[in-house]
Amino acid sequence: MKAKRREKILITGTSGLLGSKTAELAREHYKVLSTYNAKPLFQGSVKMDVTNESEVLHVFRKFKPKIVVHTAAETNVDKCEVDKEPAWKVNAIGTKNVAEACNKIGAKVLYISTDYVFDGEKGLYSEEDKPNPINYYGITKLEGEKYIMNLCKDYTIARTSVLYGWHPWKSNFVKWVIESLRNGKQISVVNDHFNSPTLADNLAEILLEIVKKDLKGLYHTSGSERINRFDFTLKIAEIFDLDSSLIRPIKMSELKAWVARRPRDSSLRIDKVRRELKTKLLSATEGLNKMREMEK
Repeated sequence: MKAKRREKILITGTSGLLGSKTAELAREHYKVLSTYNAKPLFQGSVKMDVTNESEVLHVFRKFKPKIVVHTAAETNVDKCEVDKEPAWKVNAIGTKNVAEACNKIGAKVLYISTDYVFDGEKGLYSEEDKPNPINYYGITKLEGEKYIMNLCKDYTIARTSVLYGWHPWKSNFVKWVIESLRNGKQISVVNDHFNSPTLADNLAEILLEIVKKDLKGLYHTSGSERINRFDFTLKIAEIFDLDSSLIRPIKMSELKAWVARRPRDSSLRIDKVRRELKTKLLSATEGLNKMREMEK
């Protein structure tokens, strides 16, 4: 009997946290092309700068994917605020280039967006709530959403929140907390800033089920728990057996390190995706426990 031909899936940004987890998982079921810009993580990855329109189209036409998962982005919120032009090129124009290339080759696109498209005045946002970003990162990601909706015939947008997990060289909030506390360093963490932290490995499973079930439209795909950063940090300390006395609570207004404004409460409601998918979105405790198990 002939083996069934595996569908081709192209994943952008596979040197990043979410892109790498999605590429690893997708290889079990799809023929995967991993693309990167700065530094490759996988053997056989192809260099592709999403801001270069002709380069994107060339890679897409050569590989001919049926599905494109677009995770490539500039996600450093303060960097986006300071260096607006590069942020716009990657998050807005890069997404436009991917959308147009998908249209030209007839591929479906799954675009990863963010809770930072909201102003944070309300919290527990649903897909029906109107975006109103208060920082440049949120503005560029919302513009990406608009390009996807306006240019693509077949698309899904998945908004997420505070991605964390293990990565060989890239940092994230949880890794920073673990490394700081293991080194005996005292850290100040805001206790009036609420999100829905999301384990990248869990989101990768969700994304591939979205692809498998061919869901269309807009979905919130974050961790299942609304929690403030300070309480989340206490959970990290507890689960990784670290000294919680090193964690000092402060208010967002006291934090001098932030350049860009942050939404006070950008937590997401995930009722819609829960109804559609079998894969469970994990709470903060469940996600951190899973991350602890994966530590080598």
